[in-house]
Amino acid sequence: MKPFSSTAQRKNQIKSITHLPILVLILLLVGCSNKKATQDYDIEIYQTSQAGDNLKLKTNQHTQSSDSVKNKATLELHPEQTFQKYIGFGASFTESSAWNLATIPVDLRKDVLTKLFSPTAGAGFTLTRTHINSSDYSNTHYTYLEAGDTDLSTFSIQQDIRGFSGDENEQVQGVQLVDSTYDLIPMILEASSIPGADFKIIASPWSPPSWMKTGETAEMTNGSLLPEYYGVWAKYLSMYVSAYADKGITLWGLTPQNEPLHYHDAAWDSNGFTPEQARVFLRDHLGPQLVKDGHLDLNDLDAGLHVLIYDHNKSTMIDYVTPTYEDPEASKYAWGTAFHWYTNSELKENNYYAEEVKTLQETWPNKGMIHSESSIDIDAKAPVGQYWRASTDYAGTFVPFETYAHDIITDLNHGTQGYVEWCSILSNQGQPNPYNNFNSAPVLINPATDEVIYTPLYYLLSHFSKFIRPDAHRIELIGEHTNGLIYTAAKNTDGSIVVVVYNNNEEAYHLSLALGTNTFTSQIAPKAMQTIRLKSNVKTD
Repeated sequence: MKPFSSTAQRKNQIKSITHLPILVLILLLVGCSNKKATQDYDIEIYQTSQAGDNLKLKTNQHTQSSDSVKNKATLELHPEQTFQKYIGFGASFTESSAWNLATIPVDLRKDVLTKLFSPTAGAGFTLTRTHINSSDYSNTHYTYLEAGDTDLSTFSIQQDIRGFSGDENEQVQGVQLVDSTYDLIPMILEASSIPGADFKIIASPWSPPSWMKTGETAEMTNGSLLPEYYGVWAKYLSMYVSAYADKGITLWGLTPQNEPLHYHDAAWDSNGFTPEQARVFLRDHLGPQLVKDGHLDLNDLDAGLHVLIYDHNKSTMIDYVTPTYEDPEASKYAWGTAFHWYTNSELKENNYYAEEVKTLQETWPNKGMIHSESSIDIDAKAPVGQYWRASTDYAGTFVPFETYAHDIITDLNHGTQGYVEWCSILSNQGQPNPYNNFNSAPVLINPATDEVIYTPLYYLLSHFSKFIRPDAHRIELIGEHTNGLIYTAAKNTDGSIVVVVYNNNEEAYHLSLALGTNTFTSQIAPKAMQTIRLKSNVKTD
């Protein structure tokens, strides 16, 4: 893993990039100021906007002349200056997502998965997540073994395979299932069969079985794992990795605990781990067990299962990871850090916690960083429009599209290697979820009518996942600070260069983009995100 560069010579330039809100471009072949550029590069520009564009191809379309656009900005691309390598972008597999797919015809189900995972016909998601045992988006509480079985002789992942009865909770009762045999593992396997699909999966437990815990407020809710069961729970997690592999699903990553700071205030499956408890569990139990079972290679943490610690809000992650990373016997098992974005309304006022992400990377430059969860509460009456206007949920008030755009690009410009949304698919009511915590998602399905809605979040994530492919590197993109504009750039392994820009202003912007001796001009609409892909068409011997 290549550490994020922060040399003194470039500090001021990098600062101007990482604090820039995102700049959306429309690059025009007509109007390029350097004729050579049109000869050397094929250019594609895709736009998603409040005005109604949804990943719309804009190349060669007529726009206002630069003279009529008063707002202008200049950017310089330096592809020779590279930073972190990307793992991927995407959303998660949950039992609730599988249930929604089970309610629609099989051909429509395949179409939804194609639009999520095909790199040519869809978003091309490349990094995903799933839950070990039940989560806040499962139909019921469940684990993989019988109560009191410390030998783990009854361990089985059949719960993720067996399908749905329609009686799991009140929200699913009375809904007709087209395929009652469908479930979480069948969903993952079907997604992997989509032509061109190539995604990695991070697995996370929400809670151990209740009989292993103390201090719970409800079944599998709050409380913490008893130390006497650390060894049993470590073996349980390792068996889960093996069991999924036996079903043809090789997990890329594992977090020891989802949101470990929830030990008393969660309304759903949760388990508390203090920073010190997390260090001890990884160092003395989980790490050695994963090595013993052949899942983890201490000589090359990139070779096998990737253990990501923390998996909670980035606002408080430094204090949490420090005990583990400062202990060499614990740190040697950890590939990196996973973090979430909550609470949403605090992000903007805290610059999306850019300093926290930067500090994490600069303090431990050899550890990876993955944003592993984000979500918003659904407005079921306006599931599309809510992304473009002020939205209020438990976290406060924020504009979802703006918040996602700034959060993703800020994370990327500070060394983050991947970004994962929570549920990939939910119902048009944000269900099923027996905890009255109803989220939106990239894809919403009406189980009564089979209507499928691709929300603005689907297109927003596509601007990254479809164009910045695995093993791409972030490259330097320099520009003067411009209010309301934020952007980032990457270079793929095929040599193509990708610029993602978001314009949060109420007016269009005219952009000049310099790449070596080539200069391109572009125009971006107000309240819009664009991805510009430059691919060399010069053939070399």
